[in-house]
Amino acid sequence: MHLQMDSFLEMLPKRLDNHVDGLLFQNIGSDESPEIAVSSGPALQKLMSGMRGAVAAMASHDNNIVVDDVLWDQKDFDEYRDLLTEFDLKFVLLDAPLDVIEHRERSRGDRTLGLARWQFDRVRNYQNYDLIVDTLDSDVESCAKKIVAAFGL
Repeated sequence: MHLQMDSFLEMLPKRLDNHVDGLLFQNIGSDESPEIAVSSGPALQKLMSGMRGAVAAMASHDNNIVVDDVLWDQKDFDEYRDLLTEFDLKFVLLDAPLDVIEHRERSRGDRTLGLARWQFDRVRNYQNYDLIVDTLDSDVESCAKKIVAAFGL
């Protein structure tokens, strides 16, 4: 099963888009180097905690799950570890150089330019990953095969 952060973010009421109580975006970059900082208000924090609880509930019913989440700080890792202590939890970072990630961000067309730059160091700060997969020269299928092989799935 695939559970993704974006699906949960879509559940947030529209009035909380770019709002201090929800998900707030602040431009801290320049035209040459766009960077968008993200702040999580109380409503978004409850939503994300609920998402992690939903992941735990799905796992408790014998579902194998791949979670697509952006973990910005240690408490995000800790919450998953606390909720999923009885399961074989693995953290995987899909990685590439910043310029490649920014190119992908622009190419997708559905992302706010500058989010990748702001998230880049934050998702790497804690190094709590069981596996880091370099996506620079690998397609999605190759990356999936690396993950399967690394964990004997």
